[in-house]
Amino acid sequence: MAGTGAKRRVTAADIARSLGVSRATVGYVLNNTPGQTISEATRRRVLDEASRLGYRPHTSAQRLASGRSRIILLVLPDWPMGFTFSKHLEEASAALDEAGYSLVTYTRRAGGHSRPLWEVLEPDVVIGYAMMVGLDAFSPDELDSLHAAGVTKVFPDPRLPGASSPDAASVAAIVAGARRQVQHLHSLGHRRLAIALSADPRHALLAESRSRAARHAAEQLELGVVDARPVDYRDGSADRAVEAWHETGVTAVVAFNDETAAATVGAAVRAGLSVPGDLAVVGHDDTPLAAMFVPSISSVRFDTAGLGHYLAEIALHEAEGRPLSRQVPDLDATVVVRESTGPVNTDAGGDP
Repeated sequence: MAGTGAKRRVTAADIARSLGVSRATVGYVLNNTPGQTISEATRRRVLDEASRLGYRPHTSAQRLASGRSRIILLVLPDWPMGFTFSKHLEEASAALDEAGYSLVTYTRRAGGHSRPLWEVLEPDVVIGYAMMVGLDAFSPDELDSLHAAGVTKVFPDPRLPGASSPDAASVAAIVAGARRQVQHLHSLGHRRLAIALSADPRHALLAESRSRAARHAAEQLELGVVDARPVDYRDGSADRAVEAWHETGVTAVVAFNDETAAATVGAAVRAGLSVPGDLAVVGHDDTPLAAMFVPSISSVRFDTAGLGHYLAEIALHEAEGRPLSRQVPDLDATVVVRESTGPVNTDAGGDP
C-alpha cells in the first residue's frame, strides 16, 4: 500500500514546467524583480498558475535571497499587558502588516532563562519598547548578544555612530497623560493633590515616570502634592491611603491607571466619603472599567492608533530608511470627564 507522506511543496520549477516558460521568468515574477522586461500578460499567467497550483513562497529561501526576514521584533519590558498597551500594539501590528512585515513581541522576564528571540528569528529590526518612556532599552550584555546574533538594526543602539535615538516627543506621549490629569483637576479648583501609584512592582519604572510628570505639572501650576503611595484593593492600602489623604486636606487624586482609580474610589465610598464631593479621582488609560464603574471614572484617553502608527514608522524607518513623517501624537492625550471628578467642594473645607 502506498505511503501517505506529506504533500510535496509546489516550487517555481513546477510553475515553469506547467506554463512552458523558463524558471528564470517565473522567479522574476514571483520575486517582483525590478528591471525585467516581462510582459503584463506573462506576469499574469505566472501569478494565476502559481495560485492554481497552490504555490507558497519558501520563507527560508526568500530570506537567503533578499537578506530579509520581514520580521520586526519588539522587546517589551516585564509590564502587565493592560488594555491600552495591547490596543497600541494591535495598531502597530496592523500598520506593519500592511507594509509586509510581521510584528513579534518578546517580553524579557527578570531572571528568565529562555533563549532571546533575536537569536532564533533573525529579525530585520529589533526595537526596545522601554525607550518610549525614556528608559534604557537594552543592557550592555543584551547589546552584545544582539550584535553577536548578527542583528544589524537595533533601535535605539547608542554604540553605533549616528545611531537613532528616541524622539523626545515619543517620551512625552507617554507622560502627557499625567500632565492632563493635573491640569484637569486644577481647572476644577483643586489645590491639594495626592498620587495613587500601582502596587504592582512591574509598574514601578512607568509609575515613577508618570509620578514625576504629575509632580512637575503640579509645581508649574503652584499646586501642592501632599503624598504619593501605592494602593491596592486587596490589602487595605487603598483604605489607609484615602483616610490619610482626607485627614490632610487632599481633595483630588491622580491615579496611575483606571484600576488604581477604581481602588481609590471604592475606598472613599467605603469610608463614607462622596465622590467627587469629598474626593475627586481621575484615572489613566480610559479602559472599559472606567466607563462601567459606579461612579464612572474620569480618565485619560490616548490616541492609541497614532502611537501604534508611530511605532510602526520607527520600525520601517530602521528597516527600509522610510522617513519619519508622522507627527508624534504627544498632545492627543485628553481627559474623558465622567462622574468621579467635579469642582472642589468649598463647603467641605476644600481650598477655593
